[in-house]
Amino acid sequence: MQAPLYDPSLNDFFDVIKSFITLSADSKLAMAGILDKKELPKGYQLVRAGTVCRHVYFVEKGLTRTFYSKEGKDVTDWISVEKTFATSIVSFITGLPDIRSIELLEPSVLWAIGHDDLQQLYDANHEIERFGRLLVSHGLVQMQQRFDDLHFATARERYQKLIAQHPSIIQRVPLGMVASYLGITPETLSRIRAGYSN
Repeated sequence: MQAPLYDPSLNDFFDVIKSFITLSADSKLAMAGILDKKELPKGYQLVRAGTVCRHVYFVEKGLTRTFYSKEGKDVTDWISVEKTFATSIVSFITGLPDIRSIELLEPSVLWAIGHDDLQQLYDANHEIERFGRLLVSHGLVQMQQRFDDLHFATARERYQKLIAQHPSIIQRVPLGMVASYLGITPETLSRIRAGYSN
């Protein structure tokens, strides 16, 4: 049996990549070579507002939230759970500062992919370059879907979608942040949840 080409703890990472593209063994090895494992505490900020996001993070264990401040209040823009990616996609691509911050809501194990390392890998490896295009396209589709949900779905529909896709978020994320993410008030969220428990 052939020995693994990379750290076995990367299996989840490559399983997720497989949903975008099937990489050759050489491409997997090249990709593994630019990944930087990070074990970080709850509350750690991966990106601070006003700075450039220079990494894409794969969440092996833990939870992140992307947020910005508006009128003195934090607005939760995105939540990333295990086996998903966390980044400021626009800042990562353009190299411009973002108004958003990304923080850890739990102690987390992440795999960081640096912008410059990824660009060099794109130049050398067409499979990984294609994966990068597919990942960006996926991120843009997610952004559009979130925009549509916030503008066209009811509060109950947004809640139903959240618990269908990521049910653990309700138990793991403070309800005020969940309400902010859903674009509703905490009181509305409480009423919706009460309706589910009856």
